[in-house]
Amino acid sequence: MNPSYAQIRARIDQAAQAAGQAVDLLAVSKTKPAAAIRELAAQGQRAFGENYAQEAIAKQRELALLDQADLHLQWHLIGPLQSNKCREAARHFGWLQSLDREKLVEPLNRFRPADAAPLNVLIQVNIDGEASKSGCAPAAIPALANAITHAPRLRLRGLMAIPEPAHPDARRTAFARMRELFESLRATHPGIDTLSMGMSDDFELAIAEGATMVRIGTALFGARTPAGLVS
Repeated sequence: MNPSYAQIRARIDQAAQAAGQAVDLLAVSKTKPAAAIRELAAQGQRAFGENYAQEAIAKQRELALLDQADLHLQWHLIGPLQSNKCREAARHFGWLQSLDREKLVEPLNRFRPADAAPLNVLIQVNIDGEASKSGCAPAAIPALANAITHAPRLRLRGLMAIPEPAHPDARRTAFARMRELFESLRATHPGIDTLSMGMSDDFELAIAEGATMVRIGTALFGARTPAGLVS
């Protein structure tokens, strides 16, 4: 068993109760082996986040070979999406949290299997305007949201952000701005329900500012495994 899981869940539940809303946990399993996912799944975790499509697909296949397909795990792609990976994203994930430009909407919609539920999509917002970080500018949200809602094989669920690593006061400000953007978007798209923000070192702060989903990796699995050592 993963001894950190119950502790993290308890902290999330406490922060969620204080904030007066439900909060989902996304276990960020990037660079971690399928065995670590299986271990958390045995404890009740179902949603897992991966940065790279090929890495996630390999883990999905390994879990299927181990007769773990009936766990009904929920796979989220959270890393930057390139145009040539739209097919994999559309066919092998239930959620895409990192959509940041309109040109990806059409191929994602086209490649999503007709017999699958619509792909749940979050718009990634570059809330601090970092040149090195993916995400659209806040001003681009309405147009991108409209494009998603006109794609029948996609379902707009909300927003995602990774604020700049900074003093907690600065991160709180970024989280509060994201909540304002989320509420503004919900005024025109009432069906959205997910604000994904907050990670291992700041998820309680994010929940206090309105997060409905937090993405936690290090606090659950320990330090990231070096590239090439995933199995």
